[in-house]
Amino acid sequence: MQEKKTYLTVEGRRKLLEELEFLRTTRRVEVAAQIKLAKEGGDVSENAGYDEAKNAQAFLEGRIMTIENMLTNAEIIHHSGPADTVQLGVFVTVKEDGEKTNDTYQIVGSAEASPAQGRISNESPMGKAMMGKKVGDRCSVKTPSGERKFQIVKIGWTPG
Repeated sequence: MQEKKTYLTVEGRRKLLEELEFLRTTRRVEVAAQIKLAKEGGDVSENAGYDEAKNAQAFLEGRIMTIENMLTNAEIIHHSGPADTVQLGVFVTVKEDGEKTNDTYQIVGSAEASPAQGRISNESPMGKAMMGKKVGDRCSVKTPSGERKFQIVKIGWTPG
């Protein structure tokens, strides 16, 4: 079975590499010290500190494996060609029907999505609705509170 591609910006890849390095070096040492300290507390079968440290170790190793998998299957989003259609990596400015202000979002892969920071996934309902659209095109997004309609105002490789 082929693994799913992880779409990453250059910045997103750099952040994952930094996190991986931190987890492999600093955090592994910290968790190993926690386990050692908990073992010194005696019988590990009824030692809450030991259980907690082992859970932290399992979570840590799981996160390391997840990041390694994402990096192995990464496809870096490159700024290529004109930004005349909504595609991975672009910044899209939209105007929602009935609103006075515009909102700008960067279209990223799901691994980097952070709606609060204006980074939406190409797999999200809004991201899917905008993909392939051009300036002036309209799109609608079904949300739990009802359908929302937008017009694409601007597309570019940089915000603003």
